[in-house]
Amino acid sequence: MDMKKRITLELRNRSPAEIVELVVDNSRSADGEVEGLTDEFTELEFLSMVNVGLSSLTKLPSLPKLRKLELSDNNLSGSLETLAEKCPNLNYLNLSGNKIKELSTVEALQNLKSLQSLDLFNCEITSLEDYRESVFELLPQVTYLDGFDQEDNEAPDSEADDDDEDGEEGAGPTGDYEEEEDEEEDEAGSEGGEEEYDEEDDYAEEEEEQAGVQGQKRKRDVDDEGEEDDDDEDD
Repeated sequence: MDMKKRITLELRNRSPAEIVELVVDNSRSADGEVEGLTDEFTELEFLSMVNVGLSSLTKLPSLPKLRKLELSDNNLSGSLETLAEKCPNLNYLNLSGNKIKELSTVEALQNLKSLQSLDLFNCEITSLEDYRESVFELLPQVTYLDGFDQEDNEAPDSEADDDDEDGEEGAGPTGDYEEEEDEEEDEAGSEGGEEEYDEEDDYAEEEEEQAGVQGQKRKRDVDDEGEEDDDDEDD
């Protein structure tokens, strides 16, 4: 599917100004150029054009709010100066798997003052001697190159952090709810035990009373028999 048609489908009857995130991965660009994107995407913050056959960015429209741009697995070898002009607030740029060979090509990113993370993995430039040191020196605003800072500390994964926070927040109420259920079951069990205990006591008391009554009855019968025997002897 060509890129222009894919973008139309992704709009889903919305206006371009309503779109904040746009993914057109694996679609096909015409003549290696960006197509279907216009200046009307004024609110766009995340754009992904992975493996779409791009060889140039000259037709990229002005995207003033764009902060994250995915361009991996394309055929880009230059025209990066367009990014500073059209996407001045970009802070994340993924150019991995492109045909970037020279430091001079990357130098065009110096005017992206907000750029914090740059990925050039699987580009020929990474085979240059002192590649990492050179890029950090050339682009002092960049904190993470290929996922690591100058001290080889890995870049934080914002999505994973969000998942952890959601998990922790979700665990709290669930745990409390289970504890409350356990407490209610314990209380119910205690009450049931007391009721059973009381019933057993009542039953025992009733048996004792019945035994006492029967004992007294038997005693009265014996006494009565004794009196009858005495009467017979007197006669």
